[in-house]
Amino acid sequence: MAPSSTQALLSVLSGTFVGFSLGLVGGGGSILAVPLLVYVVRIGDPHLAIGTSAVAVAGNAAVNLWHHARGGKVLWGCASVFAVAGILGAFFGSTLGKMVDGQKLLAAFAVLMMVIAGIMVRGHAPTKGSDAHLNSQTSLRLAVIGFIAGCLSGFFGIGGGFLIV
Repeated sequence: MAPSSTQALLSVLSGTFVGFSLGLVGGGGSILAVPLLVYVVRIGDPHLAIGTSAVAVAGNAAVNLWHHARGGKVLWGCASVFAVAGILGAFFGSTLGKMVDGQKLLAAFAVLMMVIAGIMVRGHAPTKGSDAHLNSQTSLRLAVIGFIAGCLSGFFGIGGGFLIV
């Protein structure tokens, strides 16, 4: 079924807002995209909204990556280990996520967002990115955290930027 002109306009406005958020803080695209698609654009099936948001968030993330890479703000070795582990985790998590009722998935996603928000508000001692060196200990830590972030990302059908940041 083709979207109405109102749905198309709401989709464009919602996508613009999501893209701005991703560009500004480097994460949070799916936190915004999935609820906007379900509650504003009125895509009734949460799983359909999750799949739709994945395409939009991936495109936005690619542009964001391009800008950061041009500015020399990517630790490619660390990013590669984290990404490979995250991709494996996302495959596993998405397989499980498709088995869960869409409304229950949205409710669990809301709880996850509150937990992550609490962690972010609590904060931590900042470190310089240039201090990160890829060694066996760092690689293992990146792989474990990347796999967990990937599992959660795949399970909830989100880009994972807010988890990773």
